[in-house]
Amino acid sequence: MFAPIYLDWNASTPLDPEVLEAMLPWLGTRFGNASSRHEYGRQARAAVDDARGRVAAAVGAHPTEVIFTSGGSEANNLFIKGAAAAMKQGLIAISAIEHPCVREPARQLRRSGWVMREIAVDQEGRLQQADWRATLEARPSLVSVMLANNETGVMQDVATLAAQVRQGGAWMHSDAVQALGKVPIDFRTLGVNAITLSAHKIGGPVGAGALIVDKRVELAPLIAGGGQERGLRSGTENIAAIVGFGIACERAVIRQASEAERLSELRQNLEGRLLAEGACVFSARAERLPNTSFFAFEGIDGETLVGKLDRAGFACASGSACSSANPEPSHALLAMGVEPDFARGAVRVSLGRDTTAEQIEHFADVLVHTVAELKNLAAMAV
Repeated sequence: MFAPIYLDWNASTPLDPEVLEAMLPWLGTRFGNASSRHEYGRQARAAVDDARGRVAAAVGAHPTEVIFTSGGSEANNLFIKGAAAAMKQGLIAISAIEHPCVREPARQLRRSGWVMREIAVDQEGRLQQADWRATLEARPSLVSVMLANNETGVMQDVATLAAQVRQGGAWMHSDAVQALGKVPIDFRTLGVNAITLSAHKIGGPVGAGALIVDKRVELAPLIAGGGQERGLRSGTENIAAIVGFGIACERAVIRQASEAERLSELRQNLEGRLLAEGACVFSARAERLPNTSFFAFEGIDGETLVGKLDRAGFACASGSACSSANPEPSHALLAMGVEPDFARGAVRVSLGRDTTAEQIEHFADVLVHTVAELKNLAAMAV
């Protein structure tokens, strides 16, 4: 069966074979409930505890600080809504380039009486320092700034931001979903109150994530029930997914340094070809994840280009969060000051552990040919 070359690793990743092997017993013969007192339950509890230790070790946290969730979206919602419910209404500040699972719960708080502020970014996608200082002067109660953007790959200096936030007594959270496994993460060094992780971005299963949260932070649970996960996330644990998450974290950290160097070189080779053909590579002057390239060609529609590349055997992503009825350009690019029409041309290529130099060379050849073809068609239509 035809399988396109996969260049969308920021969206999701294939399950690591060792992760699958570790999960399989918990999808078959090992089926106990971790809350049960008998041997089946004790085995399940031991598996959860082991995975919790692996996830904690991956980010320099203590196992008791790991709260398992169904994924990154739930973890982000748990911190934002849970923290808000435990304090007086105030100001919540988020960066203008946050993922919707941070933006939307912040907007929900605004509808319930909170004040919401979006912190501006510069043309490279980094926090605009003047607006950041103005945000601190407004004395926020909650702040959320992602460690790495899912579209541009731009990294924020979260450790410095967190130190400044702490001086004002606010709580700070960082969505670290895209950063895990691509750059080193240390919860203590970052100095935030909480970070969000997700399994399926690092070779783990869909349906597992975690909020790493300082135990001194009081949160109200989103899901009430039997009191699992320190009472912050009730419900019978998904043992197979949690086990897979633990192994995926361990393996991602082991290969992170070597993979970062390899993928950075592949991206550099690709972007050299892109620039030679007249593409605009977004955030090229900012510190970025080593595997991520976000670019556009003048006069080329991103959805059309991605569709043609898909038919040519390459799976990548457009920069639009859209439906066929209501196409919208990337909100991150708009926040960076990119014109809407040009932003609609954005294409994201994200690389991973199976990406080879030969694949990138082949992709670049096909991309250059496809762009030339689309430009010729546009010229003929004039």
